[in-house]
Amino acid sequence: MPTPSERHALLFLALVLALGTGVRVVRWRSPAPSPSARQALAGHLAAVDSAIATRGRNPRRNKTTAPLASTAVQPRSAVQPRSAVPVPVDLDTAPESLLITLPGIGPALAQRIVKDRERAGAFGALPALTRVPGIGEKTAARLAPHVTFSGTPRHPR
Repeated sequence: MPTPSERHALLFLALVLALGTGVRVVRWRSPAPSPSARQALAGHLAAVDSAIATRGRNPRRNKTTAPLASTAVQPRSAVQPRSAVPVPVDLDTAPESLLITLPGIGPALAQRIVKDRERAGAFGALPALTRVPGIGEKTAARLAPHVTFSGTPRHPR
């Protein structure tokens, strides 16, 4: 004869089993997610993947520290890589969160771009972007196919 504690444990396990079965039945009968819901989920997964991939980095030394897990994080095949920007980004209006999606632009450089834009106004053209510390001719040339400008051009330094 089971003790009262054992009866409670068996009742708990039976309840968990019944709830698990109910969840599986509901998921089985629910319709497939819409394409827009899949795209939103892919965006969330990409954000999580990039956060996990950069989690082992030490931003002060800009070197990789020991990995957090023994297995490497593989990007999901349905998600575009970080450097694949689907539409040109307007550097005269884009927020930091959008600037970091550009190839070669990290959080610190994106912050410097926004601060320079707030201090001196819109860039207006690619040569003016070289005024931002850390952006030279090579970086500007790499960004050229991914950016656009909506402001009035200003002279580079």
